[in-house]
This record gives sequence, structure tokens and C-alpha cells, in this order.
Amino acid sequence: MSTRHPVIAVTGSSGAGTTTVMKAFAHIFRRESIKAEVIEGDSFHRYNRVEMRERVAAADSGRGPAISHFGPEANLLAELADTLAEYGSTGGGKLRRYVHDAIEAKELGSEPGSFTPWQTMQPDSDLLFYEGLHGGYVGGEVNVAQHVDLLVGVVPIVNLEWIQKLHRDRHQRGYTQDAVVETILRRMPDYVNHICPQFSRTHVNFQRVPTVDTSNPFVARDIPSADESMVIIRFANPKGIDFPYLLSMLHNSWMSRPNNIVVPGGQMGLAMQFIFTPMILRLIDLKRRAR
Repeated sequence: MSTRHPVIAVTGSSGAGTTTVMKAFAHIFRRESIKAEVIEGDSFHRYNRVEMRERVAAADSGRGPAISHFGPEANLLAELADTLAEYGSTGGGKLRRYVHDAIEAKELGSEPGSFTPWQTMQPDSDLLFYEGLHGGYVGGEVNVAQHVDLLVGVVPIVNLEWIQKLHRDRHQRGYTQDAVVETILRRMPDYVNHICPQFSRTHVNFQRVPTVDTSNPFVARDIPSADESMVIIRFANPKGIDFPYLLSMLHNSWMSRPNNIVVPGGQMGLAMQFIFTPMILRLIDLKRRAR
């Protein structure tokens, strides 16, 4: 962790909705004139798309070990920890982008499924913002979580997470349902061993729970809307959280435990504004005082 160069990380599995949370943070950064350096978790994958498919095929045929993007074998987690540590120490470092599709390929000048070259971070950023799978990872000699000042988990219940992934990968990325289900099954051991444990290290968790039937996510035609869900917000340390203020500002919210507040799904973005704006401003204030 660093006072002079704070690091914020949002962690959650594929299809969990971390991108939505990223947009909420981007709004705060823009409104408060905060210059954030952004790291996408995909940029720390070990293999490009073709290489990963080859390794998955080898694993499926028994010619190689099991592998998924959720596990350490497919990611540069030591390098991620080093990058966060370097930023916390110096305010700088190197980063790259993973090119997801043809639109990004045109923008970044690289082929879809590849990486851009490593580049030096922009100078004089106020903080570093990470969004991806491993912001709270700890395993072996690698400890990513220790370098994060504010760690946020995004954890919809697993059936909802699968529905979101199925719809995104089928309709936006062109995968068949069978291919998406195979990916979900392949990732399950790494999900249990490497993704779930991170949510015990987060400072704040957001878990969306649908209020409609999602008992069979593989036949769901629609993703439950925000208004068809509730969001459970859990604070690891409730000290300093103004719960009466949050309850008064978030209509129809209530506390289910001393460190949990439940809000209607449609107010998730608003809740983030109320919760994270003072936290981020506190980090920036400490940063300026340390200079």
C-alpha cells in the first residue's frame, strides 16, 4: 500500500459486471478531476488468444495441464504484483492493452486477441485503477492484494453471473452456448481456488441478487434487470461508515447485518457514488499531505 501513490482495484470474475463498476469510478474521477492510470486485468494474461486456445486444446486432449484464465498458470500475476508495487513506490511503471475485438484493433493498431507493446505509464497520475480477475490474489509467493489501498469485489450470485456471461459471450462475442458452458466448467476449479478467496480480502463487496427465478441459468432468455434485483453491500470494516446517511439517501434500503446494507438494484450506481467518493477523496488528501 502507498500513501503517495494510491492503488484502487476492482476484482470479479468474467461476467460479474466489473465493467459497470469501472464506469461508476470513471464518473467519480471525472467529476472530482482525478487523473487515474487504468490497468485492465486482461493485459496481464500470459498468452494471446491463439496461444491460449492451443493450451486449452492440449489440456482437453490430455496433452497438457488444465488451464483457465482464472488460474495463475494463464496469467502474469507476479508481474502484476510488481507493477502495483512499483506504482505505489514511484507513481510509474509499464502497462499494455489486450485487444478484444476488431473495434479495439482499429483503435490500438494490433490484431484482435493480441497485446499492444508495453508502454510507460503517463506521468503525474493521481492514482492507479485496476479492473480484472486478480486484484485481490494471494498465492504461493505472489501477493497482489498487499499493494492495494482500496479493494472492491463485484460478486453477483453465481447463477446470475453465468447468465450475464452466457448472454455477453453469445451475443457480443459470437460464441455458441455449448462453448460458453464448456468454458464455465473448465474454469470451475480455478474459480473456487483462486477467485472466491479474494472476496474475503476486499474492503467492500457488491453482490447482486435477482428477485426473479434464475434456477436454470442455461435457459434464461434475459438478464434480470437492475430493478429485478437487490444489491448486498458488505463492508469489511464498518468503522467510519455513515450508515444513517446511506439509509436516508438510498430509498428502500436497510441493514441486514451490522456491516451489511441492502439497496434496490437500480440504486447500485448511486450507492457507489455515496460510498466511494469520500473514500477516494480521503486517499487523494493523504497523498497531497504526504508530498
